[in-house]
Amino acid sequence: MARLLVTRPLPEAVIARARTRWEVTARPATTPLSPDELRASLRDFDAVLPTLGDLYSARVFADVPAPRARLLANFGVGFNHIDVAAARAAGVAVTNTPGAVTDATADIAVMLMLMTARRAGEGERLVRAGAWEGWHPTQMLGLHVTGKTAGIVGMGRIGKAIARRCHFGFGMRVVFHNRSAVADPGVPATQLPDLHAVMAAADVVLVAVPGGPATRHLIDAAALAAMRPHAHLVNIARGDVVDEAALIAALRAGRIAGAGLDVYEREPEVPEALRALENAVLLPHLGTAALEVRTSMGMLALDNLEAHLDGRTLPNAV
Repeated sequence: MARLLVTRPLPEAVIARARTRWEVTARPATTPLSPDELRASLRDFDAVLPTLGDLYSARVFADVPAPRARLLANFGVGFNHIDVAAARAAGVAVTNTPGAVTDATADIAVMLMLMTARRAGEGERLVRAGAWEGWHPTQMLGLHVTGKTAGIVGMGRIGKAIARRCHFGFGMRVVFHNRSAVADPGVPATQLPDLHAVMAAADVVLVAVPGGPATRHLIDAAALAAMRPHAHLVNIARGDVVDEAALIAALRAGRIAGAGLDVYEREPEVPEALRALENAVLLPHLGTAALEVRTSMGMLALDNLEAHLDGRTLPNAV
């Protein structure tokens, strides 16, 4: 039986199915693989089921020039922790789990939009601190999102799912930026000519681009400066898509009204300066944190692994 390393604890149903086709080593730690573990995984296993933070860099592949592993079946849609070109050069295929995460991630984007616009995090802290003095007509006034403009950065699967929720759920006008033309965004929506046009037009900007070098600091100081003072930024993509220092400066100065974040540049580190801001809603990367979603992700990874075993085309090769 071929050997499979599962790098983090996964739902029991996923591990049970994996054991029907593989000799499974299920690593109990919840932390990313160490440098030594990364290299051992390529040397000692036929396939690996890694996830976010398992940093398969070009250097790792260079240190294992003839890997036993022939597939990294990534658990998650994002795979910027894997150097795909280096993997391919070493003869290692890479897959991901795109469809399983779409709706759950879009739901989190909408939750963050409402939380930052309506100051929900700030309000909960007020109540928990015992400092709430009771309702009054001008208490904690936020942004009413119904009928406003949502600006979506990245109109892929998740961007389109966010657009549906914004348009059909809140009657929002949708504008978007995408690196290529989108013929059918799925809702009435306008593709604007560049990123800054979207940032300037939107009451809420929702970021849903893939991670990687091409999108690192896409939302930089200049992009944030294009936003209006009442507008809010939501990021459910990858942490380094947003220049965190520039965002902190914009929030501190009141150049934008607020931000809702589920991801950070150097997870799990969240800068104290960001944690101290009342106009920032901060979640611990909850985008797909529901049992049925994580189970579906695992099952999709196993679909890729079983296709590899059977010599079939990989369903989700990247």
